[in-house]
Amino acid sequence: MLRIAVPNKGSLSEPAASMLKEAGYHQRRDGRELVLVDPENDVEFFYLRPRDIAEYVGSGTIDAGVTGRDLLLDSGAAAVEHMALGFGGSTFRFAARRDSVASVSEIAGRRVATSYPGLVTAHLSGKGVEATVVRLDGAVESAVQLGVADVVADVVETGSTLRAAGLEIFGDPILRSEAVLIVPAGREVPAAVEVLTRRLQGVLVAQRYVLLDYDVPNTLVEAAVELTPGLESATVSPLHNSEWSAVRAMVLRDQTNAVMDALYDLGARAILVTSIHACRL
Repeated sequence: MLRIAVPNKGSLSEPAASMLKEAGYHQRRDGRELVLVDPENDVEFFYLRPRDIAEYVGSGTIDAGVTGRDLLLDSGAAAVEHMALGFGGSTFRFAARRDSVASVSEIAGRRVATSYPGLVTAHLSGKGVEATVVRLDGAVESAVQLGVADVVADVVETGSTLRAAGLEIFGDPILRSEAVLIVPAGREVPAAVEVLTRRLQGVLVAQRYVLLDYDVPNTLVEAAVELTPGLESATVSPLHNSEWSAVRAMVLRDQTNAVMDALYDLGARAILVTSIHACRL
């Protein structure tokens, strides 16, 4: 039976459960459940602290898990990213008081406060910078003001929280993180994990694409198909009116209206959009 670790709580928990459900796996109804057996898919789900998932997967006691790229890299566990899942995005940046530190090289010899010491230490080492990394659980914005650190490394969205603490962002991002599917390092990926991967890929495609159907005069089919080439190729079918054809193609969801406008201007009519629930490519 395949063992999969899922975040028990936090920002990744609900999106991960929703994606797995869309992929055809049973998910818990009670947030207090820590183990769920899905006999139809021969899978056992373990709901764990997000920070612990990489350790369990790296040890080989769990076959695959969903966690953050940041948590995976911070853990130093013997697990690797198998697939990006497209949610839970975040960006890690350095910040310090104005005019005190302006580049990563200037961090040398200073103290850096962060909740991700493994991640930050590895990043600084890769840049050839030696600094003292101070581990703090939770928010680190006050670390400079309280004299615990000279620089902080934290998740940044708008930067308003850091600015409120009198800090300014500097340097390139340390990491752009998101939810990822991870597997043990150096081991052959089980067939059941490959099935899981294909299902999750199908969910991601369904989220990104829609089906577009429309009718178009035969003289305009080639021009229309250039607008909607699809993935492999658009499907073109004859209509009862022999001067017209029906076309079906997948298009990116965020381009739907622009493509519909272009098709209508070209001469296409009866343009319909259908959501995709699941797919395999």
